Amino acid sequence: MKSWMKFFKMFFKMKSKSDEKIESEFGKLLSEKLKIFLILTFQLIIFPPFHLLVQAQTLMHKLPVEVIDTGGTLLLSDSPEYVRRDGILYTDTVSGDARIFFYHLNDTTERKKIAVIVENVSDKSTTVEISRGAFAAPSENYFAVGKSIQEIYMQDNLHDSFKLKSRERKILQPEMDLTVINPANLACGVYDFYSKQPVQIFVLMYPADSEPLNFLMTADILPKDEHRLRGTFKRCNRSIKLQKIFNPADGIGYILICDDVNDTFKKGIDATDNSEVVNAGNYGINYTLDFQTKKLTRFYLCPLGGIYAGAVKFKCNDGFGVIPTPQDKLFFGEKTPPESESVRIAREEGLAFFTNALEISELGNFSGRIFFEYSPPGASNLPIQIILFPAE
Repeated sequence: MKSWMKFFKMFFKMKSKSDEKIESEFGKLLSEKLKIFLILTFQLIIFPPFHLLVQAQTLMHKLPVEVIDTGGTLLLSDSPEYVRRDGILYTDTVSGDARIFFYHLNDTTERKKIAVIVENVSDKSTTVEISRGAFAAPSENYFAVGKSIQEIYMQDNLHDSFKLKSRERKILQPEMDLTVINPANLACGVYDFYSKQPVQIFVLMYPADSEPLNFLMTADILPKDEHRLRGTFKRCNRSIKLQKIFNPADGIGYILICDDVNDTFKKGIDATDNSEVVNAGNYGINYTLDFQTKKLTRFYLCPLGGIYAGAVKFKCNDGFGVIPTPQDKLFFGEKTPPESESVRIAREEGLAFFTNALEISELGNFSGRIFFEYSPPGASNLPIQIILFPAE
């Protein structure tokens, strides 16, 4: 132990010197990844968390990926998140492929409703085609709402359409005006739709006994809250593909999602005031995770930011299905111990430990080409990592 202490003492002492000094004394001997590994190992040897004193750990390597953004336009409505008065929560005009994602809590003492109104702002008639969507029952259990939305949306069971004359307005889905949101309840929904002509979208909160189209005629746009999580974002689909075929013989691999380092947050514009905004969490973004494995591989989803409840959709060969994450209970991630800054940095740079303390949800065993569809669930904490583990 004394020799290890002497080595690390020299290593960390040198880190504080000038770059020229480090280069001449020691820097030539260590690659950047090895330095990260030594920092991480030193912390685990000298200051191990209690669970690592009694549980095994295995080194994981970050897998290089290619990231491509495609698709239509996302309208995100999540600010104000806690809505204290009636009004327009977000509005903008779109055409072509689009997606609306809204997430709002009734922070009043009265019963409310939330609706998405579509107005044809062109001089021609248009057809609004809804290709998929979900609107869960409002609840005080925010994790249940967020998870339910993902499960319903991934099922692809909604297909609907309606026509709009020039300047005509209609509600996106009639069930919205039939759903009452009690005080302290969360309402969340996501819909993919298409319109050849430009349409203006309005997200409203209004009194439960009001008619939404009449309310919209005199409604004001509500100011955003301090989180500023609303806006319009181009290319709302993201593909993450491994750069090479995963070989389980090389050990455990992982990719990071929604960490804003390896997987950056989308930037857009709040159309209500033309300000630049960031979608912190990439809510409403649909991911296609494209993996190819040489041999049978076990896949896990692991939350890193705290409590998490969602779902993913898989497709492999002729098989497909929706997997709740986690499968055996509503949420998980609450038992994961806080990590240090050095552990976080090491993971982002390419090295992490797989331990029994990680809370993981198994996605299945697959070989060959496998696709997962993923979208960050409302109410859950991020980032997450997808772990590829040798299954044989």
